[in-house]
Order: sequence, then C-alpha cells, then structure tokens
Amino acid sequence: MKKSLFGLMAILLVLMLALAGCSSKSTNAGSTGTGGGSSGSSAKKVTKNNKDITIGVSDNFVSLDPHDTNDTLSFSAEKTMYEGLVGFDKDMKIVPVLAKSYSANANATEFTFKLKKGIKFQDGTPFNAEAVKANIDRLADPNSKLKRHSLFAMVKETKVVDDYTVKVILSQPFGAMINNFAHPAAMMISPTALKKYGNDIAKHPVGTGPYKFAEWVPGDHLKVVKNPDYWQKGKPKLDSITFKPTPEDGSRIAMLQTGEADMIYPVPTEQAKSVNGKNGISVVAKPSIIVRYLSMNVNKKPFNNVKVRQAINYAINKDAFIKVVMNGYADPMKSVIAPNTQFYSEQQPYTFNLAKAKELLKEAGYPNGFTTTLWGSNTSASTKAMEFIQQQLAQVNIKVNVVPMESGTMSDKIWGVQDPKKAQIEMYYGGWSPSTGDADWGIRPLLSGDSFPPSSYNTAYYKNDQVDSLIQDALKTADPTKRKAAYDQMQKIIWNDAPWAALDVDDTIYATHDYLKGAYLLPDGSLDVTNAEIQQ
Repeated sequence: MKKSLFGLMAILLVLMLALAGCSSKSTNAGSTGTGGGSSGSSAKKVTKNNKDITIGVSDNFVSLDPHDTNDTLSFSAEKTMYEGLVGFDKDMKIVPVLAKSYSANANATEFTFKLKKGIKFQDGTPFNAEAVKANIDRLADPNSKLKRHSLFAMVKETKVVDDYTVKVILSQPFGAMINNFAHPAAMMISPTALKKYGNDIAKHPVGTGPYKFAEWVPGDHLKVVKNPDYWQKGKPKLDSITFKPTPEDGSRIAMLQTGEADMIYPVPTEQAKSVNGKNGISVVAKPSIIVRYLSMNVNKKPFNNVKVRQAINYAINKDAFIKVVMNGYADPMKSVIAPNTQFYSEQQPYTFNLAKAKELLKEAGYPNGFTTTLWGSNTSASTKAMEFIQQQLAQVNIKVNVVPMESGTMSDKIWGVQDPKKAQIEMYYGGWSPSTGDADWGIRPLLSGDSFPPSSYNTAYYKNDQVDSLIQDALKTADPTKRKAAYDQMQKIIWNDAPWAALDVDDTIYATHDYLKGAYLLPDGSLDVTNAEIQQ
C-alpha cells in the first residue's frame, strides 16, 4: 500500500540523515545544474518581442475588492491596480507608498498620515485626505460585512486634518496598527468608484496603481494594462499583464516551457529542480513567513500534559520532514513565527531525539504510548505531511489515525465549535502566513486565550494568562523596544509550553524566463510586479 511504502521511505531517509548528521536545507534551486529530469529536455529557449506578459497561477481569483478579500492570490492581482498609504518592501519591512510619512502617539491610539500630493486614481479622482477617510470609514464600519473589517474594527474615527493630512483615532491601544495599514486590505479605492459601484467594486477595480483593470473572465483570465498617468515617473515598464489560473501543476510547468507563460507560481517542489536552469528558465526559492505546525488540544488527555507535547516535538525529525514532505524547500521552525516576521525571537530547537521523547512519555505516565487522531485538509500535500507525522510518532508508540477532510467538513468540525469543552479535535496539521508581517498577527489569532474557534484559529485551545497579558502589553504601545521585549518573552513561554510541534517555514517558489526581471514574491507569498520589465 502507498502508506506503508511511504513510511518505509521515510524511515530510510531518517536513518540516512541520522548517519550523515546533515542539514536538509536546499537554499535555492539555482544550484542544481542542468543534469537529469525530462521536463525541460524537449523545450527550447523562449524569446520575447513585446511587453505583454502572462503569469500562470495555481487558482482562480476570488475578488478584486481589497477590503473584501481573504486570499493572498487575489491580493497579488489587486496590487497591480491598487496601492496603500504604506506597504511592504521585498523583506516585509514597512515603506511609505501613498503616504509621505506617518507617526503614532505614545499609547498607540492615534496614527497620523501626511499624504503625497499630485496623485490621482485611474478614473481621475484626486487622491487626498477625503479619499483616505472614505476608505477607512468603509473598512471600520461593522455593517459593511467586509472580510477585512477585523483589521480596522478598533478604528473609532478618521479625521481629515487638512487636504493632505489624516488622523486615525482608535477605541483602544493597538501597537501593530501601522502593520495593519501596510496589509493589502488597506489599499485605497477611488471614492468615486465606490459611490458608483458599491460592493460591486470587486468587478470594477479603480485604484492609483501602475496598471488599470481591463478584463476579468473568472476561471479563465484576468488582464490589466499600463496606467499611462501613473504618478511614479518611468513606471510601469510593461504594457499589460494577464493572469491565467492553472490549477494543474504539470500544465503550469508546460505553459512556462512553451512560452505561453512568462512566469508561474507556485512551482511544484517536485519539479523545481528539473526545470531550473534549462532553456532560459530560472526557479527562485526564498524563505517565507509561512509556518507549518502540528497543534495539540491542550484541554484533552494526554495533550494536557506538557511532557507529552514536548515528547512529540522531540519525536518528529524536522530535517526529514523538510526533505520528504517539502522536497527541501523549507527551513526548520525555531519559534512559533518565522524569522522574517517582525519581533521574531529564536528559541532552542527540539532536536530529533527518540530516547528523550520516550523518556518524557514515561515520565508523563504513557510508557507504552497512546492512540490519537490527526485532522487536516485532504490536499495531497497535507495528506503527505500527516502520513509522515504518523510514521514518526509510531516510533515512540503513538498510534495516529490520519483523517484528511475536505474544506467544508473541516470548517464545520473545527470552526463550527461553540463550546471549547465539546471540541473533538485532538491534533491538527495546519499552516499560517501573518500577512501584516508583525508578530501580533503571527501569534494572537493562533495562540491567544481569546482566539478559540469559532472566533479565531487557536486549534490547540492554548491559554496562558502570562502570554495573554504580554500580548496586551505589546499592543498598548507603539514603542518598538517595548513591543519587542513583550514578544521575546511570550515566544519563550509558548515554546516551552509546546502547544504545537513546530515543523517548518516554507520557501516561496516561483519561476520566470530570464528576460523577465524585477518580478518577485514577498515572504507572505504575494506577488510584486511594480518594477517588472523585459530585458533581452
């Protein structure tokens, strides 16, 4: 059976790693050379004679209204047309965009933005303080039912100080607010277009960005064209961008090889090395802020015992997980957030140690192990990961029943629970990308005592009063030194409490023809083509 074969392969790999004492990291597909693999052997190098590019993506777009978008892929397309007051650079560091500067008061309740002048939306509407107020008011209105209202629910009032100065006043301190403004959900929509289209703006996007909306045929393609009146001189450098949803991995690779696509993402990890460096194609893999973890319901036996949770951390070989499950395109986690997340603090890893794991299980009263259930999605990647964990824990006599679920079932069973005492979940395999780039969004929704399902994503039902207090301390100030101190301490406490087996930090992987320069993925997995151009 596939499962037993997979388990044997995993065991062999674990033994090889143990003997070699090697690291699993494959830092960049660019070092793999040109040997082997048949994917690129018949393809020819593609040349480019125009400035119209096509990007193959793995799924369809859900919306073109940034205030009402919940998926990273849709944000990627939206960022060609919209811009925010502030945004992120390549490393998820905050940079001014439509704002000239910004400031916060000491207790993080008032945020003031000075706006750049001379900018217009693509429909000719001036970008000014009134336009900002119209956008923030829309996001802060609970009656709007917008998917991203939660990021702005703490906004009490937005004041127009003058034509190019805006002050946002919060109902409570929130030190991570600048990061919320940098989130693509806070991109500015033309107030004229909002009045004209209402929530139908999702089909009629109008922003200040370098490209204008041209056409969207859901399931087939989305096209944007050059904005000739863009405020940044000399940009954009492409005439048009067409996004082609192509869910099937092999088809996406074929599109790139034949020249139907100039760029694709993500690249399936199984095929990355076979296409890289061939026929003018480069595969680029870089560390992301996306983490993979195994949560354990601390309200249930045996996971209410910290020694059991720590034993599971020691029993899983993270290097082998990255080799087998992620094909080398990831790094081991050394905290509950990724290194590129603001206020990251590295912890002492739980290194693979079966003897230590068995010792802890014995001390916890489970010398013969136990039987438990692991839930996760039914994608092939998720199932592969869960089967790997099953094999690993079997080595310390923990029998794991793997239960892959389709998204609707999983939503009901995990996020439909109203009473934590009635939650059936035991172990859960999941992933998370804190798209504000800040530790708050990497920790609070997943590990705060106020974040149990259904309101948020704390599938471990972990609650530590000291951690909760530190979370609030970090939000009561905009002082980065004070915030860092709070996040340093809470990451250490959570790591020792081990409500998760922290598995890996994913790489982002994309591929382009060598003539396409300046397009890249941010660490949260979203695309930036602001500086993309053709160079033969």
